[in-house]
Amino acid sequence: MNFLAHFQLAWPDPQRVAGGLEGDYYKGPLRGELPPGIEQGVRLHRAIDAFTDSHATVQRLRRDFPPELRRYAGILIDLGFDHFLSKHWGRYSAIPLEEFTSGVYRTLQGQAGHLSAGARRMLERLEEYDILGLYRDWDTVPASAARIGQRLRRGNPLRDVARQLDPHRDAMEQAFLDFYPHLQAYCAATPQPWNQSATAESKIAPGAKNA
Repeated sequence: MNFLAHFQLAWPDPQRVAGGLEGDYYKGPLRGELPPGIEQGVRLHRAIDAFTDSHATVQRLRRDFPPELRRYAGILIDLGFDHFLSKHWGRYSAIPLEEFTSGVYRTLQGQAGHLSAGARRMLERLEEYDILGLYRDWDTVPASAARIGQRLRRGNPLRDVARQLDPHRDAMEQAFLDFYPHLQAYCAATPQPWNQSATAESKIAPGAKNA
């Protein structure tokens, strides 16, 4: 999942929201170097990614991508799912999207002192360009993928991805609508290993292949 989904699933706890961003930058085991709430947010971020990657709906969607895109399906699905979350926001949150994204920016600014340099730079970009708001527009998905592709070796395989991705747009939307309630239920379930000590971290990658 991409930024918007991580923040929505961590909301409203400020440090969990910050951990939702830091989760893309903090690597390796968590050893108490971060505030406890942010470590919980990083664990939640990792659990969300593991659940998503192992879910049958997402795995099926990956397999249905054309062979030339299958290697990058994870990137494209993450970006696409943020668009569909924006599009169907009212199904999943009682807070209007613009109010939510403004609240996320304020929350992250309040936690910025605990974030790594990479996460702080990303926060600046999120706020400067209102990236969370941009995903309401489908064109943001292939444009973001093309920018990510610039960082890949041996050329940019995602430069013209819009033409290849458009035929799969409806299937991606249906997969999101089928999958996201499962992810919400997983994050709301108890017990929640990401609330526990670092020793529980290895237990938060659930098997969801039969979900």
